[in-house]
Amino acid sequence: MNDLTPELILSLRHYSKSDLIKDITSGIIVAIIALPLSIALALASGVSPEQGLYTAIIAGLVISAFGGSKVQIAGPTAAFATIVAGVVARSGMGGLATATILAGIILVVMGLCKMGSMIKFIPYTITTGFTAGIAVTIVIGQLKDFMGLTFKNSPIETIDKVKEVCACIGSFNLWAFIIGLVALAILIFWPRLFPKIPSSLIAVIATAAIVKLAHLPVNTIGDLYTISSAPPHFTAPDFSLSTIVAVLPDAFTIAVLAAIESLLSAVVADDMIGARHNSNMELVAQGLGNAASALFGGIPATGAIARTAANINNGGKSPVAGMVHAVVLFLVLLFLMPYAALIPMPCIAAILFQVAYNMSGWRAIRKEFKTAPASDLAVLAITFLLTVIFDLVVAIAVGLTLACLLFMKRMADESQFEEWAYIEESPDQSERLKPVPSHVLVFEFIGPMFFGAADKIPHLEHQDGKKVLVLRMKGVPALDITALNGLERLWRECEKLGMQMVFSHVNPQPMSLLKKAGFIEMVGSENFQPNIDAALDRAAVLDGTKV
Repeated sequence: MNDLTPELILSLRHYSKSDLIKDITSGIIVAIIALPLSIALALASGVSPEQGLYTAIIAGLVISAFGGSKVQIAGPTAAFATIVAGVVARSGMGGLATATILAGIILVVMGLCKMGSMIKFIPYTITTGFTAGIAVTIVIGQLKDFMGLTFKNSPIETIDKVKEVCACIGSFNLWAFIIGLVALAILIFWPRLFPKIPSSLIAVIATAAIVKLAHLPVNTIGDLYTISSAPPHFTAPDFSLSTIVAVLPDAFTIAVLAAIESLLSAVVADDMIGARHNSNMELVAQGLGNAASALFGGIPATGAIARTAANINNGGKSPVAGMVHAVVLFLVLLFLMPYAALIPMPCIAAILFQVAYNMSGWRAIRKEFKTAPASDLAVLAITFLLTVIFDLVVAIAVGLTLACLLFMKRMADESQFEEWAYIEESPDQSERLKPVPSHVLVFEFIGPMFFGAADKIPHLEHQDGKKVLVLRMKGVPALDITALNGLERLWRECEKLGMQMVFSHVNPQPMSLLKKAGFIEMVGSENFQPNIDAALDRAAVLDGTKV
């Protein structure tokens, strides 16, 4: 999987008419599912409804054409909603376009630099924590429309939205709330009766009909937004230095989140179809798709787990299904988009509630609380809270830092540096112990010797009658410069006490560092032995008990 060949090319080498039929069928069904979701996610992101479709069309087409997964479906996702809304509020649509194009460039570079495997270095607790946090922010952001509230201000931060909901609860619209409940009931119960027909589409049609025919005082998309059926058109981005500087942090956030979510979605898809995706090609495609989306009026996109799963379940065989999905959405945009004006806002909120529920991962969190160590739960909880209270950048940065510190502590706790027990000290275990000359000390280090465990390297004081210190390093897989300094300090202490130092079984990485630092020359290459028996023989020669 080191080459950068799009999966579309690989799939078409053994493509059949049967595969084409399955891809077309699946692509149409996925497009029907994606239609209300794309509109809902666009509104949650603070942009116009058609921009959600632009994203699904442009990014969906490009990512399917160039991606590294057979069945990945890309488009706007809930994970980006709060981030996009914040960028739009701060920097406008021009700033969002610039940030998304920069994020696309970053993603392409990541793919070309073979960084697709880096996803494994993001702890599961962090992805679980920020995903649950994003779900909560989506729910809070949709309370206004679900309850038909009239806000006096336009809050951006999640906590401010909570305050505004409390302050404006007096404007509660009972009819809007009822329509929201009807939509939510359809979303929950319809799949149990008719699993083949997308529940979100039925919810949209049913609630729009009720509001229109009964003339209910409920806001629709058309009441709040101007609906356009114009196709995507090229828009030159603002690449002024001031804009780039302003949105560069947002670009990194978008790139990191797109990489994480798209590769996680691809991994889930791999498990479902028994295949393996090309993670580096997927990152390149995500970069190209996001840049293209921004150039044609769209917003950030990534692999969508729910739509990808729907594609698999409906028989999608290759990236052709994702391209069909984009074409169908383009036709809907041209011919049916004006009808989107009839969709009630509480229905959009209900759809996003379901999206938030599905992405919250509450089952995984419940399992972790039953089985995970307290330190892992702390990382999850802190990442979750920081995502809700501040933003994703702070949450991931703090979560990763905390996870790394906890990992280093665990490794340091596992590392041991202990003196051997000798036969004369433990006669009852003499059959299990190795004879050691009386003038020799033997210490054994187990675990990585790094800065977190370097303080375990002992100090030698008043070792009467001892002439040789043997360090057994068979259990040391890695050594860093801090531990090397500790060994140099121990060697100087041995010199002051008139002791020689002998090493046993030094592994390749520690040996390479010791050689590069000149430590082997300092100690003497003859004092580095391949095993403990050879090291003890060398110690016997040094203390004069063996010739």
